[in-house]
Amino acid sequence: MNDSPLVSVVVTTKNEEKNIANCLQSIKEQTYPHIEIIVVDNHSTDKTEEIARKYTPYVYLKGPERSAQRNYGMIEKAHGKYVMYIDADMILSPSLIEACVWWMETKNAVALHIPEIVLGTSYWSRVRRFERRFYDGTVIDGARFFRKDIFQKVGGFDENFSGPEDWDLDKKIKEQGPIDLLQSQENFLINFSLWGFIQEKGVSPPFPLCCIYHNESEFSLQTYLKKKTYYTQNFAPYIQKWGKNDPDLKKQFGLWYRYVGVFIEKGKWKYLLSHPFLAIGMYFLRFLVGIVFVTRKKNKKR
Repeated sequence: MNDSPLVSVVVTTKNEEKNIANCLQSIKEQTYPHIEIIVVDNHSTDKTEEIARKYTPYVYLKGPERSAQRNYGMIEKAHGKYVMYIDADMILSPSLIEACVWWMETKNAVALHIPEIVLGTSYWSRVRRFERRFYDGTVIDGARFFRKDIFQKVGGFDENFSGPEDWDLDKKIKEQGPIDLLQSQENFLINFSLWGFIQEKGVSPPFPLCCIYHNESEFSLQTYLKKKTYYTQNFAPYIQKWGKNDPDLKKQFGLWYRYVGVFIEKGKWKYLLSHPFLAIGMYFLRFLVGIVFVTRKKNKKR
């Protein structure tokens, strides 16, 4: 694989000393050899930067929001044919990047959605893991792996948004070519130092498809709703940009799709019905997020 294309993995951080080591270690242990790791830190006050420099010399400071951080890393600093962005609380399964490169080199896609699995043993973490599975490859999802030339051509993330910026990016990318959902099998026998950690966080072997593990093991309902409240502030300009009649936006903000359609399409209703205890929790979270969205809309009209 000496002639294999370079992949630039950009990790955005802010006060992530608890998570950054596992994240970067998972990149270091990838089966694909041609990777550069770029960390773009938003002026952390803990040991995030210090830890990151143990894994890569490419550590930069940039703010004020994650969209600007990602653009800086993926457009200005990345040298790869392909670019990928992840958060510091994410762990890559060991052959993920190899699978992504194979897919992009052999298919017609210009970007990839990657299956994401939420880690955590608490009830709410299990609910989030259950819920996240329904979104893979849908308009609720967001691509993470791109041809750099395409990412650069569309201008990367819109730095005016913080919340729907991944949806906005997907819409721009789709104008250039298809976004696929990665569907490659993981080699379960790969030696990986973080399998034990992943198992402790609620996911047991045999481990799933090539994926991103998202460590939400310290799930807090209050923090979750606070984050959702913050993200809703940019929904109005996003809707204004693309128009409320856009078919993707109708799904992203429509009651039917967000509460029913996405959970039953393509045979997913079988998985929904097979886990009623988790489904109840999921709809409770969806109900709370809906209240947050409606309340914010009412407050803005006053």
